Amino acid sequence: MTPIYLDYNATTPIDKEVADAMRPYIGELFGNPSSTHEYGLAAKKAVMTARKQVADLIGCYPEEIIFTSGGTESNNFAIKGTAYANRHKGNHIITSSVEHPAVVEVCKYLAENGFKITWLPVDEYGMVNPDDVLKAITPETILITIMHANNEVGTIQPVEQIGEIAKHHKILFHSDVAQSLGKIPVSVDKMGVNLLSVAGHKLYAPKGIGALYITKGTNIQKLIHGADHEMNMRAGTENVIQIAGLGKACEIAGRDLQKNRNHMKNMRDALSAGLIKSFPSAKLNGHPEERLPNTLSISFHGIEANTLLSELTEVAASAGAACHTDSIEISSVLKAMQVPEEFAMGTIRFSTGKYTSTEEIEKAVLHITAALLKLTGSSTHALSATSGLKDIKLTRFTHGLGCACKIRPQYLEKVLMDFPVPVDPNVLVSLSTSDDAAVYRINENLAIVQTIDFFTPIVDDPYTFGAIAAANALSDIYAMGGKPLFALNIVGFPDKRLPIEVLRAILKGASDKAAEAGISILGGHTVEDTEPKFGMAVTGTVDPNKILTNSNARPGDVLILTKPIGTGIIATGIKSGITPPETEKEAINVMSELNDRAAEVMREFPVNACTDVTGFGLLGHLKEMTIASGVDAELISDIIPVINGTKELAANNVIPGGTKNNLDFVSDVVVWGENISQQDKIIFCDAQTSGGLLISVPLKFEDELLKSLHSKGIRRAEKIGRVINKGSGKIFVISN
Repeated sequence: MTPIYLDYNATTPIDKEVADAMRPYIGELFGNPSSTHEYGLAAKKAVMTARKQVADLIGCYPEEIIFTSGGTESNNFAIKGTAYANRHKGNHIITSSVEHPAVVEVCKYLAENGFKITWLPVDEYGMVNPDDVLKAITPETILITIMHANNEVGTIQPVEQIGEIAKHHKILFHSDVAQSLGKIPVSVDKMGVNLLSVAGHKLYAPKGIGALYITKGTNIQKLIHGADHEMNMRAGTENVIQIAGLGKACEIAGRDLQKNRNHMKNMRDALSAGLIKSFPSAKLNGHPEERLPNTLSISFHGIEANTLLSELTEVAASAGAACHTDSIEISSVLKAMQVPEEFAMGTIRFSTGKYTSTEEIEKAVLHITAALLKLTGSSTHALSATSGLKDIKLTRFTHGLGCACKIRPQYLEKVLMDFPVPVDPNVLVSLSTSDDAAVYRINENLAIVQTIDFFTPIVDDPYTFGAIAAANALSDIYAMGGKPLFALNIVGFPDKRLPIEVLRAILKGASDKAAEAGISILGGHTVEDTEPKFGMAVTGTVDPNKILTNSNARPGDVLILTKPIGTGIIATGIKSGITPPETEKEAINVMSELNDRAAEVMREFPVNACTDVTGFGLLGHLKEMTIASGVDAELISDIIPVINGTKELAANNVIPGGTKNNLDFVSDVVVWGENISQQDKIIFCDAQTSGGLLISVPLKFEDELLKSLHSKGIRRAEKIGRVINKGSGKIFVISN
């Protein structure tokens, strides 16, 4: 079933009239508008027509419109261009604390490059007080940039009053109207703006096209240099196809403004009324009256927004701004509005459009209500739903993925730092070495190894998830040089959301993987949770004299990795449904494979240090090794094994939040070579699930160890670097 689309603030479909207007310039009218022949003149006329259509919608002259690649470029052009051109007058910019990232990040950039930024507060409705604007002005102020309407909660700012203040003090005023244009009247004269940013894809035009209004006489420096396109303000051959689409979209927006405005408001209000009727405790965010007619930001107490969205497969909506759908942190807008945390975490943005129907709203209310009842324990639907197991996609029931959802390593380090080191002489391995297992000596020849690990689904099939989770938990025992004895299950399960058959399949997958390792699962503990989680506590044995930790790597050692990396990125793609089947299959094989054979080979060699590569990623776990061992290491990027398809996903920004956290975690020790791409940096920090063993072994055993690993079927094992000297834990990543 196609979900009901209630995310028009994220993007809009292309209007049929807009598509028809674009079509001739895809085919026969393909000329360059700078050419003087018939083909070029036809294209030039299209650009001229579109320029007038945009100008007519906002009430300006056509020559005051510059076409750009979208709202983000328009904001960059307006803010940076004004800052650079007027630096001789001052370096102070005033903005608000609820701006879109396309404004926030530009201002942060300028703040790092000599400009002063004032971030104005907002009230409980997300509205800026014009008096605060007035108070913030200094003799150095050169620009005020305040959005027309907020993209998350829809609050309309008092831009006309701010415009009067700016005009009185002879300060340039810029406004981002990406969300308001086509929904409410936008007039550059009434707003008093000098600069105004337009985004086509919020207006039923295509993505990748926008415009910037620059009033006559405004001093602004261009950002893109080349030929004299766009009145010598923005170089680059005009995107005639999309410009024609934007122009037509603006014409339609002006023609149908009142009709669309009324319709979107009626649909929004019907949705709001339906949800409030079922959940009177829900909190509406944004100004009750001065708000976009299509935007409904609503908070549900005690519910996590991403959990609700993962349950709500029949409705397309956003948790806060669409730009932040991977984050479970409270949005900066809700923080600025001081929305209580217990409500802010459960905030969903629904946004209607001109194509939203009454029937869709009625169905949406039913779907959203059912999902909320299930999550709040008021429905027993999941308990009786014991059929259709094959249709359940487990990754949809979690907002985190596998080891990538672990607590940030930086935070965890700070917490563990406060714990006392055990004084019991029989404790052989504990917190002091950052190993993922503990070792306790029973006698001279026997020690107990114990580890625990659990996480959320990284694959859709419950059985496979259980098997991978078991392999991941067993890995720590193997990394210590031990052998597993038995395990206990640890389960968090949303029995209000999923049928009990799913839990049975997870446990079966784990049981079969434990049997493969030669052990039994003897019991465990289960709690009700909002999302599925599974793992095991594993107990094993090890010779006290042959314990492997990550704290004994020595200069001259080579570093060998037994499995390729990339599982965190691939799991993120699996959740989104964009990982190619062959890549998914390879990743599942990698994660399901026990590290028992690698451990068996390793025990035949004088290995100095070992760790398994899991949640902190390859570099995160190597950092723990280098710091614990007091050494520096060198990795050769070209030979680090990576699962096929990982690089393509990373290049398209399919990256889990945990991987980005890992990149920050290692920033204090990693020295990147000049030729290491950002994509490779991400992959080398990718949060792994059931990854390989990272082995530090004397150089003279390199060839023999690799040969033995390969003969045991561990064919992707590779030497990836070396320990270079005693040091402070630095890791140098170079390329051949």
